[in-house]
Amino acid sequence: MTDRPTIRLLPKAKPQAIRHGFPWVYANELVMDRRAKAIAPGTLAVLEDAERRPMGLVAVNPNSKIVGRMVDIDPDATVDAIWFQARLERALAHRERVYDAPFYRLVHAEADGLPGVVIDRFGDAAVIQPNAAWADTRLEALVEGLVAATGMTTVLKSSSGRTRSLEGLDEVDAVLRGSVAGPVPVPMNGATYMADLTGGQKTGLFYDQRDNHAAVARLSRGARVLDVFAHVGGFALAALANGATQALAVDGSAAALDLARAGAEASGTNHRFDTRQGDAFDTLEALAAEGAVFDVVVCDPPAFAPSKSAREPGLRAYERVARLAAPLVAEGGYLTLCSCSHAADLSAFRNASARGIGKGGRRGQIVRTGFAGPDHPLLPQLAESGYLKALTFRL
Repeated sequence: MTDRPTIRLLPKAKPQAIRHGFPWVYANELVMDRRAKAIAPGTLAVLEDAERRPMGLVAVNPNSKIVGRMVDIDPDATVDAIWFQARLERALAHRERVYDAPFYRLVHAEADGLPGVVIDRFGDAAVIQPNAAWADTRLEALVEGLVAATGMTTVLKSSSGRTRSLEGLDEVDAVLRGSVAGPVPVPMNGATYMADLTGGQKTGLFYDQRDNHAAVARLSRGARVLDVFAHVGGFALAALANGATQALAVDGSAAALDLARAGAEASGTNHRFDTRQGDAFDTLEALAAEGAVFDVVVCDPPAFAPSKSAREPGLRAYERVARLAAPLVAEGGYLTLCSCSHAADLSAFRNASARGIGKGGRRGQIVRTGFAGPDHPLLPQLAESGYLKALTFRL
């Protein structure tokens, strides 16, 4: 397709990484002349190496640090509803093999061949996060492909998150197909969660923690459980469904805790469930002052280190969480600490957590290291796609 613009690698750039599967091209790797800078965000262009040999089709945004996102190794590919449908059918085949109910992350961005695109499925409804300009400008074709691949009747657009702002995109949510009457019940790990698809965080539910919820639930039979940064009750509800005697969920959002209570009622465990709204750090300190002790404590905070520049203060925040949580764990009990910050790698997060536990006057052994579930596949060439870590210590 000769009418497509081209962008070219600088002679110093290494094309091998891209040929071997790395999906991003940075501004400092490209010839960013006046012509390249004038390409409209979201345009599909042919990526060439320094010798002008085509390498594939990339989505261009000159206003982003990631100027090029690899879309197809075929530089002549036609990116239309049929193209999207093929990608989505491939992603769907994996999820249907892994899960027996249609509740999962259907598309995990680059790892599923749709850079910057996240799609979470809630039965017959889907929430799309088109976090890159190329997908935002082709949203109608993406929705057509999604409906054709899955038969979904309701499709929503979520524009929350810092990624869209980095791409220069709006923050306007929208209902693209069908309608949503209220929170959607989602069965996971024996519990029922209530997902707010229109007003909740991100897409309404964090599917990535499903396997870690299950692991903590196995430790929670007959246990008193504390779930901090609980959102809609992720760890607490799974623990109650699997035999915990009681659970306390702590979160700063009253709306999230309302959904957590609704989930406990739907799960039939509300008589063993309690909530406390407030700042997590303040609440941990207050619980310690009250002499509270729990057999299982989980802390699943937001991304304290969302970028390299935030890495060190983020690690200090993770250390502080561990320091405040450790004294609340009964002797021989379990503390699970989580990080969804890709800038804080596993080793750094593990060290920060261990320091915090030590400063909290405790010692522990790591009994489990967890990651996101199989509906959040890891692209081996892209460390950012493997952001989630969960460490369980026995203290």
